[in-house]
Amino acid sequence: MGQVAAFFDVDGTITREGLISELFRKMVTYELIDEAKWQEEVKPAFTRWNRRIGDYDHYLQKMVDIYLDTVKNTQPFLIEYIARKVIEQNYERVYTYTRDKIKWHRSQGHLLIAISGSPVELVREMARRYEMDDFSGTVYEVGADGTYSGVIRPMWDSRSKDQAVRAMAKKHDLDLDACYAYGDTSGDFTMLDRVGKPFAINPTRELLEKIVAHPGLKKKISIIVERKDATYQLDVDCLNLI
Repeated sequence: MGQVAAFFDVDGTITREGLISELFRKMVTYELIDEAKWQEEVKPAFTRWNRRIGDYDHYLQKMVDIYLDTVKNTQPFLIEYIARKVIEQNYERVYTYTRDKIKWHRSQGHLLIAISGSPVELVREMARRYEMDDFSGTVYEVGADGTYSGVIRPMWDSRSKDQAVRAMAKKHDLDLDACYAYGDTSGDFTMLDRVGKPFAINPTRELLEKIVAHPGLKKKISIIVERKDATYQLDVDCLNLI
């Protein structure tokens, strides 16, 4: 029997806000990103998503593109500093359910592992703040000159997260059938499917559709919704998407 771990997505699963959004705004404040790029390129996509007439992935991609263009040829210590500030100011803006689950898993002696599509600098700081045992995030590679090269190793897609879970299982000698996973988007699908005890936290429609269409995952998953001061569990067999 291997060890038991709990895998946590971060953005939208632990935190109520997307960390990369907060990082982006902080970089505008520190004038690393031109305010005009926010106003002209990102804000319209954010506004459409915020009004629920646009796509979140489109908004996210806008930020990622500008972020990548900004950090290229930048020294990592600048991003690491801003990442620390973002986590210091936002680490408590989390869902009650997942915060309590982190405490419970720690009390059970389970390993705590963060797997997130946010830049690894943010994920590292969040993992430290919550005393997690390991983490994996999107890596913006550093070149021979000590600055970001512009090469990305993403962690926001389902394939990458599946690879990360399998790598963690090998590294920590995990029994995946006994492990837990918590996620909220379709990018978390394989991570949820890979373990024996998956939880969808405030899941997106796309993730719900994948769950319903996948009998193996549908049979074992728990769907948790937290709104205001109430947390409740949905019966997967009674889901009626409208």
